[in-house]
Amino acid sequence: MLPVSRRTFLATATAAAALPLSARAAAPLKIVATTGMIADTAQRIGGDLVEVQALMGPGVDPHAYRQTRSDIVAMTRADLVLWNGLYLEAQMEDFLDTLAARTRVEALAETLPQDVLRGHDDYEGRFDPHVWMVPGLWRGVAERVAEVLIDMRPEQATEITANLKAFVTELEEVGLYAEMSLGQVPEASRILLSAHDAFGYFGDAYGFEVMGIQGISTESEAGLHRIAELVDLLVNRNVRAVFVESSVSDRNIRALIEGAAARGHEVSIGGELFSDAMGARGTYEGSLIGMLDHNATVIAGALGADVPAAGMAGKLSLSPAMETN
Repeated sequence: MLPVSRRTFLATATAAAALPLSARAAAPLKIVATTGMIADTAQRIGGDLVEVQALMGPGVDPHAYRQTRSDIVAMTRADLVLWNGLYLEAQMEDFLDTLAARTRVEALAETLPQDVLRGHDDYEGRFDPHVWMVPGLWRGVAERVAEVLIDMRPEQATEITANLKAFVTELEEVGLYAEMSLGQVPEASRILLSAHDAFGYFGDAYGFEVMGIQGISTESEAGLHRIAELVDLLVNRNVRAVFVESSVSDRNIRALIEGAAARGHEVSIGGELFSDAMGARGTYEGSLIGMLDHNATVIAGALGADVPAAGMAGKLSLSPAMETN
């Protein structure tokens, strides 16, 4: 008589072999995403079909992030690795390029047509990576996520397509809300000055003049000359509010405010924006939709528009970011 353990093993193996391929492939796809914005999008589109891990959490700057040992383990064990590309994860590019030889790796933003991308001032031949700032642009990324998931699980295309449709509807809703709320800001006040140049696509979409103390990458340095230039701008154009970012030090913003004050011009912090990372996990602001809602509400409110403090659906928390003034 076969030992029970071996008999059990053979029975299990036989049963598994008898299952249809679709049933055997039903285990959730293990996805590792670099940023929270990508992770949230993949989870929304994949639903129960995926297990998604984000490497970078709230407050993490992707421009300077380097993969840890645990990140390397997670990515090598994943079925799919998703990253933004366009030089956002600059310190990880070499590793991700090497990983692509053994694991499916997708640089999502690099699949967008180049004619919708902004040039990168700091690196010739590169583009601004901050495409999640505009719902219409991010829709292209979401559609690419759906294409990849359908390619890997074609038998579940109907569910993936339905999830994509629902997510796109939410993107359209927050886009319309942003247009409405930001459209109320007086034209003379449509100057958005923040820690680094993460809001270029935002400015193009909503008619704002956007300036960052640092360039598109936080790796670029802000010198004293740049600070002096921006202090002149604040004073000469009577700018009354500037913005800090959750993933970038506020040191340079504070220097601007102090420089303007020394010249008799009062500037306040209009709020904290989510630029390269979302809010805390488990919160509304910890989703892409919540992040976009928050940014539009904070910017519009600080620059003179009459907007609901809790955002388009009443879900925003009245966080310190909304009370900085």
